[in-house]
Amino acid sequence: MKDEIPLLRLKGVTKDFAGTVVLEDVSFDLHKGEILGLVGENGAGKTTLMSILFGMPVIAETGGYGGSIQIEGQEVHFTSPFDAIDAGIGMVHQEFSLIPGFTTTENIMLNREITKNNVMVDIFGPRLSVLDRVSMNNRAQAAIKRLGVDIDTKMKVSEMPVGHKQFTEIAREIDRDNVRLLVFDEPTAVLTESEADILLKAIKELAASGIAVIFISHRLHEIMDICDRVVTLRDGKTIRDVPVSETNVSDIAASMVGRTVTAEHLKKHAEMNAAETEVLPDDYILDVNHLWVDMPGETVRDVSFKVRRGEIFGIGGLAGQGKLGIPNGIMGLFASGGTVLFNGKEMPLNNPDAMLRAGIASVSEDRRGVGLLLDESLDWNISFSAMQVKGQYLKPYLGGLFKLRDEKAMRRNAEAYIKILEIKCTGADQKAKELSGGNQQKVCLAKAFSLEPDLLFVSEPTRGIDVGAKAIVLETLRLYNRSKKTTIVMVSSELEELRSVCDRVAIVSGGKIAGVLPPREDPSKFALLMSGITDVPGVEPATGKQKEAD
Repeated sequence: MKDEIPLLRLKGVTKDFAGTVVLEDVSFDLHKGEILGLVGENGAGKTTLMSILFGMPVIAETGGYGGSIQIEGQEVHFTSPFDAIDAGIGMVHQEFSLIPGFTTTENIMLNREITKNNVMVDIFGPRLSVLDRVSMNNRAQAAIKRLGVDIDTKMKVSEMPVGHKQFTEIAREIDRDNVRLLVFDEPTAVLTESEADILLKAIKELAASGIAVIFISHRLHEIMDICDRVVTLRDGKTIRDVPVSETNVSDIAASMVGRTVTAEHLKKHAEMNAAETEVLPDDYILDVNHLWVDMPGETVRDVSFKVRRGEIFGIGGLAGQGKLGIPNGIMGLFASGGTVLFNGKEMPLNNPDAMLRAGIASVSEDRRGVGLLLDESLDWNISFSAMQVKGQYLKPYLGGLFKLRDEKAMRRNAEAYIKILEIKCTGADQKAKELSGGNQQKVCLAKAFSLEPDLLFVSEPTRGIDVGAKAIVLETLRLYNRSKKTTIVMVSSELEELRSVCDRVAIVSGGKIAGVLPPREDPSKFALLMSGITDVPGVEPATGKQKEAD
């Protein structure tokens, strides 16, 4: 039976930024050992609410918040994350906060290092003590084992696949001695299906040991699988707080967006658009042969495939098998080799500028590290690449002697994309870092669209995006492909997402293209390709004709 006094109680929490209300009278309780699912569209207020709970400095810097937070009946006011950590609250953020040059153990034990004495300590004092690496390694291994995964504790984070980084983040939080509440913000977004299953099982076991969990996810089936209750935020308000046993995925989705959004709707829309898109079978805009890429955590050994002009070509596969390395290698973000033909012309690899000027653009999976100028305004972010590459949004002065930014044109461009992509913001002058993760992703898309490329690589376009925003993004990609005749290569960990909008889907396994399938092919064939089996009836090889079905 749950305690009468909850571990956590939020009462009437309110927050505004420069007069714009982002949270209004949010209230809910959380008991020991309970898993609470927190859902809502991007911009609904989830991140701001968790920032308040975790004492993030941006809250105090922008005037604080209203309402109260109680821990076991006592009101608390956290002024920094250290206050929250001392109170036993841990948070696994959507964006990694690991030190790339440190090992797994060093990241898990950061600020909690174990030291041992030596002769110098006896003479000069404790400042000359050294790290007890054996004890630190044993403790890190214990935390990792608790999650049910196998990670090399001596591997540097910069060399890890993305899934291992996520588990390292989580291991760091559960290693703390006094942890009693854990917040998980989209923890499975970067994990494969098998890794996600392992993590969900570990979260259940953590809850069984008495740790309370706030689980934020746009994967609503995960909410149904592991949560006891689900709280929905919409437009900064608590819309719904119900036991999971009394709801279902469709009801949760409808409560988030205020309308019914289903996978079937997306599928029908994609079919309608596909029927209106003419793709010539032998007109190839991109021809990749024997591509290799030296990208940490990604295996790209010998990739060959062709993309038809005007199609949406999907690339899927398990984490670390090479799908993300392909666009990063072609765009010159990591060392690569092989041959890439674009419009029949061989392109110089390891040269990002040449790719952009040829008419190839890219939306990175790392929106914060690569995609955005976080401290700049949205109009600057959206127009920046087009300004650099094509000289757009610049006004000539003194007969073209010099050029300055055309602020009005930049604003008009940004406002147009804010409307098209339904970016939730206060205006074109708002800084990119102030947006939610999903809205930041939309800004990255707008930035690429502004270049008006002939070929667009889009990696993980809906990672961390809610069900309503996902529909908007996928629909926009298809409509952009149709109206602008832009060829799109879409890389995603979500197979159903690829199947809903792509004309063909390639599966990467072991650093090679295992095969290419039409989107409506039997799902079992996709699974076989992902497992490394290439001799599958009806599968089109990467650069050849489709096989005869048995």
